[in-house]
Amino acid sequence: MKAWERATSILRNEVPQFLQDDNEIFWEEQSNGPEEAQDLLTKIHWHSQVPGSRAHEMICNAAIQATENKGYIVENSNELIEKGLKAYDDNDMVLLHKCEQDVFNACYDAKKDENSPYWKQKFYDSFEEYANSVKLPIYDVDIENKLDNFYAGWLGQIIGGAYGTCLEGHTGKAIKEFYNGEVSKYVRKPNTYNDDITYELCLLLAYKENGKATSAKDIAREWVARIPSGWSAEEWALNNLKVGILPPESGRFHNPFNEWIGAQMRGAVCGQIYPGNLYMAAKAAWKDASISHDRNGILGEVFNALMASLAFVKSDTKEILKYCIELIPSDSEYGQVIRYAYEQCLNHDDYYSAWLPCEKKLEKYNWIHAYPNAAIEVIAMYYGNNDFVKTLEICGGCGQDVDCNAAQIATILGTIIGSNNIPEYFKAPFGDKLDTYVRGIKQISIKQLAKDTLEVAKNLK
Repeated sequence: MKAWERATSILRNEVPQFLQDDNEIFWEEQSNGPEEAQDLLTKIHWHSQVPGSRAHEMICNAAIQATENKGYIVENSNELIEKGLKAYDDNDMVLLHKCEQDVFNACYDAKKDENSPYWKQKFYDSFEEYANSVKLPIYDVDIENKLDNFYAGWLGQIIGGAYGTCLEGHTGKAIKEFYNGEVSKYVRKPNTYNDDITYELCLLLAYKENGKATSAKDIAREWVARIPSGWSAEEWALNNLKVGILPPESGRFHNPFNEWIGAQMRGAVCGQIYPGNLYMAAKAAWKDASISHDRNGILGEVFNALMASLAFVKSDTKEILKYCIELIPSDSEYGQVIRYAYEQCLNHDDYYSAWLPCEKKLEKYNWIHAYPNAAIEVIAMYYGNNDFVKTLEICGGCGQDVDCNAAQIATILGTIIGSNNIPEYFKAPFGDKLDTYVRGIKQISIKQLAKDTLEVAKNLK
């Protein structure tokens, strides 16, 4: 049936109804709900608290910050924010909606700052361009007997997320002072709800259905079908996808957050589905990242995918780290950040002394940006010395986006050490149950998730 035929059929089958005198109730029912939802979302963009830690974030201000980080000048930025904050305090929702639009339009219309060091780097705008600049090795890995490595990797990610979600959005200094030293355990009853893993599950489902033919569009289709809401780069990408703007434009168009941590936080699964095949792990990461990110934001996901893939081949985190740093181009800004962090590791005796110069150098970046968190990943991989608890302590001790960093690094470490070497204290609260907010899989067995990942990896190989 053609669309016009269906529309005509609907029209011709409609029968007039006896209408109530108070039909305004139908207008109210259909308008009040959307209005309340829109008002709530706009308010959240001006003042919000991270669900796990209740740390404060202001996404409108962060959009300007992120735009300026990318070498642009946002005109009248302070006036725009101050006007919006006053509207928020006055609960003037009409003005607040206008102020929100003004902020994001100002970011979109921002002028290039020719003097910004951002423009001195080389940009990698396609996987082919990136892959031609490095040599991505392919190791032959017998994955038939690697089920526990997959299982331990997922356990590590779940544990790292649960450990870090109540610490994120704070400095390492604040965390140490509040908890009176290193944090080596859960600081509250842990749960598995986390936005990081949500996107990785969608990627796994896309590869399970489409195999080697999986495209960025296939993964994006799972996002739209299964993810009810996003944050920063992912929220903007979801909005783009729903109006037909597909990858890679969904990650580029009107998306000031596309060099934030959102892609970096989901790279490990790409390494898991391509164990030992660093070329294909990087390619999978590039496809996935392009849905919501661009340029250095994509390199963040590639970096974690490379380390997670190599964890099936090498067993020392320092060796994995050094090897994978060399696989990120040194003429990219992302490559410069992780090399700077690695240099600090070589020149300091303890992790916090290595972190302090990184924290100072990267202070202009939001705590959700890829750069400061990439530096923390380097430090955790270097000083963790294959010790699960120590590695988590380092992630917590540096602060920033703790759950994202801990989850990715703990995936790599779990893959290396196996499930029996992850302390029981960290595993016990979850049993075999992963709770999510993903449509269609609100609850899943962690062991089954490992089996599914292994099967996907086998099919791709």
